[in-house]
Order: sequence, then structure tokens, then C-alpha cells
Amino acid sequence: MDFINGIIRFSLKNQLYILLGAVLLVLGGLYSSQKMDIDVFPDLTAPTVVIMTDSHGMAAEEVERLVTFPIETAVNGATNVRRVRSASMYGYSFVWAEFNWGMDIFRARQIVSEKMVTLNDALPEGITPVMAPQSSVMGEILFVGMQADTTSMMELRTLAEWVLKPAILATGGVSQVTIIGGDYKQYQILADPQKMDAYGVTMAELESVGQTFSTNSVGGVVRDFGNEFALRGIARTTDLDELGATFVKMNNGKPIIVSDVADVVIGSAVKMGHA
Repeated sequence: MDFINGIIRFSLKNQLYILLGAVLLVLGGLYSSQKMDIDVFPDLTAPTVVIMTDSHGMAAEEVERLVTFPIETAVNGATNVRRVRSASMYGYSFVWAEFNWGMDIFRARQIVSEKMVTLNDALPEGITPVMAPQSSVMGEILFVGMQADTTSMMELRTLAEWVLKPAILATGGVSQVTIIGGDYKQYQILADPQKMDAYGVTMAELESVGQTFSTNSVGGVVRDFGNEFALRGIARTTDLDELGATFVKMNNGKPIIVSDVADVVIGSAVKMGHA
């Protein structure tokens, strides 16, 4: 109480200085308010880098064990990382790496990018994590669900990939569209072991053909009268009959094609053996 009474007595004896200080304080507040950044939805989160991974239809348990955990382990030891959070769902993995306050977001993304290089041997084949675009936590603004009575999940996924996603990305201000769910369209080779044995085709040979399925080839150029003509082998197709006519090997002077030893079908699930 004595301290407060002393402040009051000092203020009463020095009214001019107190009033002058109050005026300066008000003017300083007005000046600061004019220069202050104003945001309707201020971002109150620490600098965060989002790592998204398409897990190609894996179950949530497999995504957590085979994809999310290795990514979390890699970024956990990164410089200035304060917290790592994750979410694993059917076919997709999300990892949020939060950095210390004041960390430059571009440096944070560079650190995460360097850590992702070490994941090449830790993740299943064909699965590559990517960083989401730099945006605020308020950037996730809309969820769009697609459903139909007659259209299959594979056709819905194809429509989302090739029709809906490009249309949304063409909208101003949209930086990323993430598709979750649905079935991937696959061209499957269903091998017949008996036919393979009869034609002398091994699984390694059939696998080698599958790796180069429906690809174009380059044959160099032909120069004629000062002109150059590119030679190309056009083999890319989506026709099942043409895919089945892919050459495998020669057997007793006769060509063996894929349809001689296997069926080529369109599917979205892994199948074992001959259909």
C-alpha cells in the first residue's frame, strides 16, 4: 500500500509530466495501430511442413507401419523440429513436422527435403513422399465427396484424377488438390502357369515384358536433303487386344506373345494366378 500511495503522491505533485507521458503513450499507440498487420484468420501455428504420401491402396495398419513410421523417424531428428504429428488412413499418409518459432519456412522445407532423400530404401517400392505446397493452416478449405449408384470406385477415381482435379487447380488461389480413396485403374497380366510351361516362358521374362508394357521407343533420325526425320516406334495403347499382342520371345522359330500365356485385364485389386 505504501508503494501505491507513493505513486499517487508523485502523480499529484507532477501532474504536467504525467499528462505529457499519457499523451505520448496515446500517440504511440495510434501510430503503432496504423502500422500493425491485420489478419481476419491469423496463423497461430509454428512453421510446419506437411509430407503427403500416396500409399496405393494399403490398409491403414500397413500405411502406419510401412510408410508413416519411417517418415516420422527420418524427420524426428531434423534440426529445430519441435514436434511431429501424423495421420494414417486407407491409401494415404500425412506427416506434419513442426519447427521452432521463428524458423524460416523455406529453410524448414529444405531440411525436410534432405531427410526425404534417405527414405528411398526405407519405403515400399513405388511409394514416394512429397511435400505439400507452402500454405497456412487455414488453407484446407473444402472437402468434396464423389459417389454414384452405377459408376464404380475405379471410374470415380479416374474422373477425379483427370477431370475434377485439373478443373479445381485451374481456379485462382488453389495450390493443391489431394485425392483420397477410390480404386486405381490397373492393367493386370494374369499368367497361366500351364501355358507358360508349354511355351517355355518364365515368370522373369513375363515380368520383363510387363515393365515395358505399352511404351514408345526411339529409333534415332534419318537425314535426307537437309531434313531430319525422327524415327519412333509407337506402341503406347490402352486396347487390351493390342496389349496382349506384345512380343515375349521366340520359341522354335515362332513368336510368343503375352496373350499366348496370360490374360490382360483391367482391374483394381491384386489377383493371384490365372483368371
